[in-house]
Amino acid sequence: MRRLFPVTDETVPKAPGTPGEEGVTGEAGGPEAPADREWSLAELAAAYSYPEPTAGGRPVPWLRANMVSTLDGAAQHDGRSQPISSAADMRIFGTLRGLADVVVVGAETVRQEGYRPARARAEFAELRQAAGQPPAPAIAVVSASLDLDFSLPLFTSPVVPTLVLTGAAAAPDRVAAAEKAGARVVIAGDGVGVEPARAVRALGELGYTRLLTEGGPRLLGQLVAAGVLDELCLAVSPMLTAGDAQRIAGGPSVAVPQRFVLASLLEEEGFLFTRYRRP
Repeated sequence: MRRLFPVTDETVPKAPGTPGEEGVTGEAGGPEAPADREWSLAELAAAYSYPEPTAGGRPVPWLRANMVSTLDGAAQHDGRSQPISSAADMRIFGTLRGLADVVVVGAETVRQEGYRPARARAEFAELRQAAGQPPAPAIAVVSASLDLDFSLPLFTSPVVPTLVLTGAAAAPDRVAAAEKAGARVVIAGDGVGVEPARAVRALGELGYTRLLTEGGPRLLGQLVAAGVLDELCLAVSPMLTAGDAQRIAGGPSVAVPQRFVLASLLEEEGFLFTRYRRP
């Protein structure tokens, strides 16, 4: 892993003959490559730490998205994101989950990707305890129809009870089925569907301020259109797929394109790990 932006001592090329050059050893006597090595989870956690936005002294929700895209814009291959991912992408995926209070995901992605409960990881136990977080993030499924298999472990055996975000007009029998399975139903819309701004606000009121969404494209498009996305962590996969795969965000276009600013850029094995924030 190399940090390409912002520029730090690690990104400055070393002078010939210094530790880190090919064939040159460091103080420990072994080869060194401080600018191009596998980062520890602690280093990744520091690189992706959440900001602390506050309003009147109280934390307010910060919503980041984590997505992967090929060079030609595909967010999936054969309906799944795993084929265009990498080991480094999965380490960052796990780190972002390890930092989050809640993972917000669309119902279609739950069905396609076979979502399971987020697990408690020993590597993040101390960090989460210090932040006052439970051992693992909750999963919040966004669904208008509640057409979900509530017998799945995501609902029956999570470390932290799964949330289901839906509208006030959702079918009562499906709401009852979700609650019977152990899920917590959160109303975030006056009609059948979920209103993105209301969903973010509802999660904040429940104490979830470090929000992470993993899509899918339809949900991310709704969040973008509603103007509630604060940060995009986009992994650019060095692959070409052609075909008609979805982009990372779908749905109607926004009236005026939203411009984000680059916060950081990492690279490993040709994958670029970008992090953009709203200005």
